[in-house]
Amino acid sequence: MAVNPIFEPPIAGRRPQGTRAVILAGGQGTRLRPYTSILPKPLMPIGDRSILEIVIEQLSDSGIVDVTLCVGYLSHLIRAVFDTRADPSVAIRYVQEEDALGTAGPLRLVDNLDETFIAMNGDVLTTLDFAALVRYHKQQGNAVTIATRDRRIKIDYGVLRLESQHLDARIAEFEEKPEVTSTVSMGIYVIEPWVLDLIPKGRRFDFPDLIQRLLRHEHPVGAYRYDGMWFDIGRHEDYEEAVDAWEAANPRGNGNGNGNGHKNNGHSVENGNGRANGNGHSAKTVSASSPSTARSGTRATAKRRTLTK
Repeated sequence: MAVNPIFEPPIAGRRPQGTRAVILAGGQGTRLRPYTSILPKPLMPIGDRSILEIVIEQLSDSGIVDVTLCVGYLSHLIRAVFDTRADPSVAIRYVQEEDALGTAGPLRLVDNLDETFIAMNGDVLTTLDFAALVRYHKQQGNAVTIATRDRRIKIDYGVLRLESQHLDARIAEFEEKPEVTSTVSMGIYVIEPWVLDLIPKGRRFDFPDLIQRLLRHEHPVGAYRYDGMWFDIGRHEDYEEAVDAWEAANPRGNGNGNGNGHKNNGHSVENGNGRANGNGHSAKTVSASSPSTARSGTRATAKRRTLTK
């Protein structure tokens, strides 16, 4: 899949101060086994850091420094990484899922979500500007805004178009392994607090269920279209592609910048490290550190990923 790694740093003076983020980090990541037999998926390594460390640093760069982690599977490892981190600038709280509640259900466990907030999956690798996403949501007056991206999906079969649905229908067209483009959710949402009332307590409830409920009640649900780097780390091939693309786009390993000069929204200038970014504003990089034991474990896992090829 072609990747267009555009970095969009936060705009100075326009950060969404007070915005909270809820990161869903409780899943078992069954499609990434055997890696996730020993590591929760959000701790899968990208370079010398985990996905979750990169996400929390990016939120901090956008001015979002109040983060709640909804944890479940192997939660003690996530706590070990973030409870001993060197950078205390981000306040991290935990909500423990005793039972699997789906992707939206855990939000009912989080206290005091009384302002506009971000909810996102803990395994999303992207260069999305979270501050710009929140600003767009508020400008549009949406109940929920979903970050979206167009993705090409290859069908691994020859696709037939039939003249009719009859059993004796003849073939009208044959296309070998076509690609279709669909607009997909990036797993990142901006949500108004009253929406939580639509989520039932104590049982499994997913984001598609929530969005369908909002639409039935004719509440506005918006799409924030993004064309920069985005990977949903769900399968072995997705993870390996994400590692390669991220390291190629960020040779210094800071997660901020691309060096390809691509334009976004018609603007392209260089940031402080001489690489192009998407909106003409420079950004501060905050270094996130993890315990040496956790880091060595993630490096070992990164080496093992080559065995699946």
